[in-house]
Amino acid sequence: MSTWIRNAWTDPVKLKRLSEIRRKELRQAAFAVLEREGIAGATLEKVAAQAGASKGIVLHYFRNKQELFEHAMREANAVLCQAVIARLRRAQTPMERMDAVIEGNFEEHLFQPPLCHAWLSLCAEVPRDEKMARIQRVIHARMRSNLLSGLRGLASPGDADDIALGVTALIDGLWLRLGLQPGSVSREQAVRQVKNYVAGRLALGELATAGA
Repeated sequence: MSTWIRNAWTDPVKLKRLSEIRRKELRQAAFAVLEREGIAGATLEKVAAQAGASKGIVLHYFRNKQELFEHAMREANAVLCQAVIARLRRAQTPMERMDAVIEGNFEEHLFQPPLCHAWLSLCAEVPRDEKMARIQRVIHARMRSNLLSGLRGLASPGDADDIALGVTALIDGLWLRLGLQPGSVSREQAVRQVKNYVAGRLALGELATAGA
């Protein structure tokens, strides 16, 4: 055992940090198991083995399998959010903000079949798990807010809401497609599909305005 870890047991600040590190490791291990096994095949024993820990250690930090995978869902979403935020910080125009949200949701290292499959497994629990449903609502609300921050400079309020809904549905659908059929859609195809939808809707809005 390292000196830092030994000292952590007598230092409340270090102990808290050690606990946070361990919980993060277990969340990441849980998601790795989900990528490989899906929710039905994921067990606490497999998560423990993935993390190089015992089942008892997992249960020390998480009350049960349900709580662990709820936190795994939050962890996965946090990674995706960071990718979007990094792009939004560089965006300077409304359209660049739209592109940032779209491209950030299809980052090359994230839009991969195993991760899509794991996300699909978690989303399948949403109808039966209120906590999972709450997380999903937060995810969609955040995406809507990010999209509207760009759309407000490009479309009327009513059109902006409709386009944001359409973009969210397309992103969800493309992740679902890759999770169910690995190799069926590339990152470039996914980004192009969503951007073409946005361009088409904005063009229709301009035509309607011109004809009014």
